[in-house]
Amino acid sequence: MAKQRVLTGITTTGTPHLGNYVGAIRPAIAESQRGEFDAFFFLADYHALIKSHDPSIVHQSSREIAATWLALGLDTDSSTFYRQSDVPEIAELSWILTCVCAKGLMNRSHAYKAAVQANEQNGDDPDNGVTMGLFSYPILMAADILMFNASKVPVGRDQIQHIEMARDMAQRFNHLYGKTFVLPEAVVDDDVAVLSGLDGRKMSKSYGNTIPLFLPEKKLQKHINKIKTNLLEPGEPKDPADSTVFEIWQAFATAEQTADMRQKFAEGIAWGQAKKDLFDLINTQVAPARERYEAILADSQFLESELKKGAEKARAQAAPMLASVRKAVGLAAFS
Repeated sequence: MAKQRVLTGITTTGTPHLGNYVGAIRPAIAESQRGEFDAFFFLADYHALIKSHDPSIVHQSSREIAATWLALGLDTDSSTFYRQSDVPEIAELSWILTCVCAKGLMNRSHAYKAAVQANEQNGDDPDNGVTMGLFSYPILMAADILMFNASKVPVGRDQIQHIEMARDMAQRFNHLYGKTFVLPEAVVDDDVAVLSGLDGRKMSKSYGNTIPLFLPEKKLQKHINKIKTNLLEPGEPKDPADSTVFEIWQAFATAEQTADMRQKFAEGIAWGQAKKDLFDLINTQVAPARERYEAILADSQFLESELKKGAEKARAQAAPMLASVRKAVGLAAFS
């Protein structure tokens, strides 16, 4: 019986941080190592062009994200790890899906509606600053998924709409041209940790409150020291449920370590000591991978060879799929 195919994309617009690690990278790699699924992981560098017009950021982010996944143990022999832009079939499929996708469907996209709403609130033209990349982003995402007939797509709750749109496009295509695409399903794991950042809001590049995953030791300590805390003094009991320090601790600690820190909070541990303990915990876990990351980042040939290997595997799947799509819509050779 064939394994179910699972696909995960990583947009290349920033440096991986602790929230990315515990919320996406760590569980995805662990899942791939169990070997239960046919796992596809890709650098979504076409998607990055929607968010960033700085080529140096897109390029460097691609290198850092690829090096991060490899350093953390992604097995590129048992999974398929590739750069989106190395698989040109995806862009062609995106155009073909554009020709069956209703504009009204794109009008309902959360990202587009949010941009329009922000413009209207500012008294600007509704479409001010809205590119066709932002508007039609869900079509490219659908092409990413449908190209490989992925049946499962792990996403956050804010991305469920895009999976539903991919299903709509697949159903429309199948209706017009015959059964071609598997209908994908969103997989949302509510048990995956969502970390708060330095200021207490969700850790996010857009808020500028992240703790990069592979910071050197001294810089990691400085970032952890910046985590916002309340004014409770040493000796005063502290509430773990209202603490970013404890939240991040719990994401890296064992059950026994979590129980121990909970007791220390009840006993009134000083914030400085709690942050020092948090640094020690995280640094112990990431130090070996940090060393591998630095070595991989410095070896551009190795990085490129791994991604090219993945592109060959991906295109071996994409080429016959696109050929069947082209034939279905009438773009076939005359002989």
